[in-house]
Amino acid sequence: MGNRADECGSDVEIYRRALSTTIHADTRTGAPEELLAYLDQIGLERHTVETVGPVYTWHEAPGHLTEDEQKRLVTRAVPGLLLAGYIVNITDDVFDPAAYQEAVAEIRGHQHPQPTAATAASTTPAPAPSRPRPRTA
Repeated sequence: MGNRADECGSDVEIYRRALSTTIHADTRTGAPEELLAYLDQIGLERHTVETVGPVYTWHEAPGHLTEDEQKRLVTRAVPGLLLAGYIVNITDDVFDPAAYQEAVAEIRGHQHPQPTAATAASTTPAPAPSRPRPRTA
């Protein structure tokens, strides 16, 4: 038994399992708990198989979701994973460009909130004068 993340040298491989409708998110062997917990948190279902050797862990999109909902779910995970520094691959057949753009826009919105008038005044330095001020005697 192996997984695509180990084979590809990535942290997460998102793809549709051959001969099924199930979307998998394989994580590399020994993936950090933070990564696994993030995938749990976004709604993917964790599965684990213990072998004599390594423990294999992967996630699946919930089967009760429609195909489009599954694609949206896994695609929306990608920007957050990339931002956290993980190497992620997702196959074209499960990638939803609109869901990706929405997730990116949400991340950008949370990272760079618009300053209020009060915070803008306290955090924005005064502009430097464009010419020397006249001397007063």
